[in-house]
Amino acid sequence: MHPSAHLLASAPDQLLPARELMAFTLASHIILVPLGVALPLITLVMHYRGLRHNDATALLLARRWSAVMAVQFAVGVVTGTVLSFEFGLLWPGMMGRWGDVFGIGFGVEAWAFFLEAVLIAIYLYGWRRLKPRTHFLLGLPLPAAALLGAFGILAANSWMNTPRGFSLDARGNPTDVNIWKAIFTPMFGPQYWHFVVAMLLTAGYMVAGVYAVGRLRGRRDRYHRLGFTVPFTIAAVATPVQFVLGDSIARSVFHKQPVKFAAMEVVWKTDTRVPEYLFGRLHSDGSVSGGIKIPLLDSFLAGFSPDTEVVGLTSVPPDQRPTAVQATIAHWAFDIMVLIGSALVLLALWYGLVWLRHRRLPASKWFYLGAACAGPASVVAVECGWIATEVGRQPWIVYQNMRVAEAVTATHSSTLWTMFGLVIVVYLFIFGSLLAVLLKLRTRWRLADARSAGRPGDEPEADGPYGPRAAVPAGDGVTPSRGDRP
Repeated sequence: MHPSAHLLASAPDQLLPARELMAFTLASHIILVPLGVALPLITLVMHYRGLRHNDATALLLARRWSAVMAVQFAVGVVTGTVLSFEFGLLWPGMMGRWGDVFGIGFGVEAWAFFLEAVLIAIYLYGWRRLKPRTHFLLGLPLPAAALLGAFGILAANSWMNTPRGFSLDARGNPTDVNIWKAIFTPMFGPQYWHFVVAMLLTAGYMVAGVYAVGRLRGRRDRYHRLGFTVPFTIAAVATPVQFVLGDSIARSVFHKQPVKFAAMEVVWKTDTRVPEYLFGRLHSDGSVSGGIKIPLLDSFLAGFSPDTEVVGLTSVPPDQRPTAVQATIAHWAFDIMVLIGSALVLLALWYGLVWLRHRRLPASKWFYLGAACAGPASVVAVECGWIATEVGRQPWIVYQNMRVAEAVTATHSSTLWTMFGLVIVVYLFIFGSLLAVLLKLRTRWRLADARSAGRPGDEPEADGPYGPRAAVPAGDGVTPSRGDRP
């Protein structure tokens, strides 16, 4: 029997359902994270533009985006809370032994959630109730609160990748905990900034994609142009920055987690002049089938020289490295992320060149098709980044200190599969409700714009956030909220 087959056979029965449940909830939650982290900043940029230029259209967009921000935050709190419980329920071995070392990250995230909830409530309340300048200033802490939440969760995850800040006693339990070293581990900086910029460009492309679709459907009014331009510009500026940060974090993994790097690049034996494989499948004998092989490139990308030595998977025993299947999964996730990132760089360059040369938006239908796809593609890239990070670390849940199998719950596998099924049903309801609310908001806003456009001399944007709203004609089938009444 091959060593990897022996490892799978000796794994506890509950390991697979626990992994599947955690993977599903994390993959679901991460769809909301870009908007949770970056939409406050994008909204405030639009808000600032509206105040600076006395632009009613920009203020209207900012107000509407703040409503979306609140809805997705409410759902994100639910899915994020489920993840927090799962850490304790599914992985008690890790939390019981290591919670005192890295648990501060989860504490920071929890406080950031509470702070952001209060700030979002104040920001929503402020439309039409506070002076414009005061309202904007009260919204400024929102991006900082969002970044604080990201700080907490990235501190915990980077510690799992490069654990620091403790000593081990004779029984292998952590002692002499140094909180600062546990937070600011070698992978924290590269992971944090790579994540934050990823959230910024993903949220920018997601928001701009809505208006790109509107453009493709013939809506070319100023409302749609501005709604597209501001978030897309933010995302386009962030994209080449992210490409550089992505290269930096890959180099950090090469130095700090060489076995994970070997899995991501399907390198079997330690060697120099290592080729780069685009996709392809790693087999248990070390061979790679399929994909595109580029000689010398992996060594060159790792150390800017074909003579750079790249550590292979066989540098450690089989029970301390990912299996061939896990390495292939990490490799494909990494390659898909890089492929999407490269396509987004080209899209951003297209946008920038047209703007610099002609001082206008691109006119090509193909550009807006690409912009409409950029949001979903960015979410896929974020998902792939997490897959590469987590699967490439296998079999460790705490790198070189605790295996995943040691941390998993003792709950019977059938119970975990039942929980998994229930979570899927609940999440379908949650995300279905989110979609229904967003569609309801869209319909309401379109009706409001149509009413405003029907008045001679008015445009859809005329009903600004800091002025009295137009009365809703009786019998139009729409019940105004308190904020919609004159």
